[in-house]
Amino acid sequence: MTISIPLVALLGVALIIALRYLGLRLWQAIVCTLFGFLLAATALAPDIRHVLTGLMDLITGR
Repeated sequence: MTISIPLVALLGVALIIALRYLGLRLWQAIVCTLFGFLLAATALAPDIRHVLTGLMDLITGR
């Protein structure tokens, strides 16, 4: 699965909205970002990628 720039931009906008309107603190956003970055380097990364690919295929109707 290739993560496209629009998906990354959409998640970035969601993060900005959470920071601004939902009361997410900056340190919480940093911890979540670091967790995602480190999770991508684990043995679970292929399984997570497979689930995300399935979800994207379901959403886009492929």
